[in-house]
Amino acid sequence: MAHIEREIVINRPIDEVFDFMADGRNEPQYNPHMLHAEQTSAGPVGPGTQFCTEVTNNGRSREMVYEITAYERPQRLAGRTIKGPINVQSTETFDSVPGGTHFRWVMELEPRGIFKLMSPLVARMMGRNLDTLLANIKRLLEA
Repeated sequence: MAHIEREIVINRPIDEVFDFMADGRNEPQYNPHMLHAEQTSAGPVGPGTQFCTEVTNNGRSREMVYEITAYERPQRLAGRTIKGPINVQSTETFDSVPGGTHFRWVMELEPRGIFKLMSPLVARMMGRNLDTLLANIKRLLEA
């Protein structure tokens, strides 16, 4: 299992950053690999909420489904993939700091199938991808 951890300070209030990240329908705004995301469970976003997404890599699109497993507004979110080429357990933490929010994103990755053979490469690619996502989130929320 690979461990990836990144953090950034976003110059927005903690509640705004948490709410934006909790709603998976926002992900296509900051993830260039995500074509579409929809909430597939009823009710407000919280523990058990599921999102179905369509992601693309190298010209191929795949469906991914993930679920929120912890929702402690506005300090902590956690989730896991239910369907996809990689098992991902993620935890996002949010702390108020002068001028904004310290946002930390931790992922534990366990590739499946053919991706298992390429675990180190997958971890490096996901780390670079996470760097891009954080920069995009910061740019969007601070605009």
